[in-house]
Amino acid sequence: MLNYNCAHYLRGLSVQRFVLVCIVSFLSTVALAQQLSVASPDGNLSVKLALKEGKLFYEVELEGKLMLEASPLGLQSKSINLTADLRLIEEKRAEISSSYHELKIKRSEVQYTANELRCRLENASKQQFDIIFRVSNNNIAFRYYVPQVGESANFALVKEESGFKFPSVTTTFLTPQASPMIGWMKTKPSYEEEYQADQALGVPSKYGVGYTFPALFHVGDRGWVLVSETGVSSAYCASKLGEGTKDGLYMIAFPEEGENNGIGSSAPTISLPGYTPWRTLTVGGNLKPIVETTIPFDVVEPQYPASKKYEFGRATWSWLEWQDGSISFEDQKKFIDLSASMGYEFVLIDNWWDTKIGHEKIEQLVAYGKKRGVGVCLWYNSNGFWNDAPQTPKNKMNTSIARKKEMQWMQQVGIKGIKVDFFGGDKQETLKLYEDILSDANDYGLTVIFHGCTLPRGWERMYPNFVGSEAVLASENLIFTQHANDTEAFNATLHPFIRNAVAAMDFGPVLLNKRHNRENNGGTIRKTTETFQLATAILFQTPVQNFGLTPNNLEDMPAHVIDFMKQVPTTWDETTFIEGYPGKYVILARRKGDTWYVAGINAEGKEKTVSVNLPMLSADLVQLIDDTKTRQSQQKQIRLSKAKTVRLTLQPDGAVVLIGK
Repeated sequence: MLNYNCAHYLRGLSVQRFVLVCIVSFLSTVALAQQLSVASPDGNLSVKLALKEGKLFYEVELEGKLMLEASPLGLQSKSINLTADLRLIEEKRAEISSSYHELKIKRSEVQYTANELRCRLENASKQQFDIIFRVSNNNIAFRYYVPQVGESANFALVKEESGFKFPSVTTTFLTPQASPMIGWMKTKPSYEEEYQADQALGVPSKYGVGYTFPALFHVGDRGWVLVSETGVSSAYCASKLGEGTKDGLYMIAFPEEGENNGIGSSAPTISLPGYTPWRTLTVGGNLKPIVETTIPFDVVEPQYPASKKYEFGRATWSWLEWQDGSISFEDQKKFIDLSASMGYEFVLIDNWWDTKIGHEKIEQLVAYGKKRGVGVCLWYNSNGFWNDAPQTPKNKMNTSIARKKEMQWMQQVGIKGIKVDFFGGDKQETLKLYEDILSDANDYGLTVIFHGCTLPRGWERMYPNFVGSEAVLASENLIFTQHANDTEAFNATLHPFIRNAVAAMDFGPVLLNKRHNRENNGGTIRKTTETFQLATAILFQTPVQNFGLTPNNLEDMPAHVIDFMKQVPTTWDETTFIEGYPGKYVILARRKGDTWYVAGINAEGKEKTVSVNLPMLSADLVQLIDDTKTRQSQQKQIRLSKAKTVRLTLQPDGAVVLIGK
């Protein structure tokens, strides 16, 4: 009996232990799911993933401070739900290290190091997907991978569950997405709406359809978060943020059905196996990581090799101040002469050139420019039938046959690049048009600028002949409305922190006419100083700058203003944020070779004096361009202190520019 009781006890104990082991194993799995995290190489930035009742969430911490609260993740197709009933089945970790050279962004040499966490999850129907997080110092990128299961070779999305849940202390710096087919000739959305600074969470957008990327959030005294996306190609649509909630949740949203006259689906379809684009977050205790980030380019790869070594530089552009009346053979010769006198590489000939000048005389202008060392770039309408914009040339870029025929002619006569306008949509169908234009243009050795368009998302590195995009309330609005002039300084102080932080921005800066018309005697009135205009040549980054100079500026501007515009570069080796606040003021420095260009602008409505440290300068003497109290631009040489500090005075709507080594 004793032996039986002992055996029975032992058997019972084994069962209890077995059950206990199972419980511990289960709890360990749950704990694992709740504790998965990945941190930046310096350990300051971390992402924590959790499964809560079968739903996947992530949080973001910077130096122990919560920057994003539990934010949802997942995908949903027409037939498969990858947002609920999920379980973790595998995790993989990797260290990412790469370096690349890219002339077209804010830093020419980039070293990227990150820690990667790749989690495979499965829903109740055994459909799997991966969520991939890469965390570098001050930057996070995440995307999804969907494998092929069974015969279905595509994944038609209806929703992406990716969200960003901000703490209640957060304020926002956002610009609204425009409703489809509104605006001039039904050309919106074109990323040309105004920003609202320091708004509360959850404020409804102007049009009720969400906000465009990038989006800047100020998380109280904890720091800043810049949200955007990159790696967007014809394999997906461009996305936006939906309307925010009062408690701080902003979700990824797809384009509106009515965009591009209803052509194409608003939701993307992934070819399986396939990836979504990267969603990116730049996270900093201050604004320095926001301004200096390279994350849009760090996680993408070139999509095709360059067909030639592309040239970048400076251009004059008659249409900006002289408008449609300047699209004539004689006026374009004047602007070729202006480019030549400034030592500029290009001239941009805008809309209607095909009817007002003609292909034959364009060839003569190309030959004339070649003799003077100036290359010619041409404007095109993207349109087939998705808006009512009448400007020609049109129906040349929207189909492969017409496009290649036109590009072959451009290659034969020596055109250097094209500017393509009026896209008005973010659907996958429209992204395919962007990519097709870029790819075909590369075949014919042409650079490409887009206007009336979407935000470029990693394209500087993805497409070697891509130069930049407008996607901003740009300088043409200074000619169209006085309001744009009245708010020019405010808007300019936003761009280094938001729009221009993630992509090259073809703004068309440096309008030196005091009045915005051909004769410099009527039209809208410039409110900023000449020094302010010079500063925008440094602040606004894009590898080809279409400057707003006109021939009369050679005579009516001080010599130092023209001399500066002759020397300012358009490609940079390094960018350093010094100080500022979006909507108020900004001071930053960019380096070309061994020369540093420092620009500061003031939108605060009163004189501002700041003491800045410039440790990057080795020489004691620097050139300073600033404004007198009567708003006249002046240049002088100044000496830095031994600590490399200098006291700068910025006039309202004014600026300072420093040049030194």
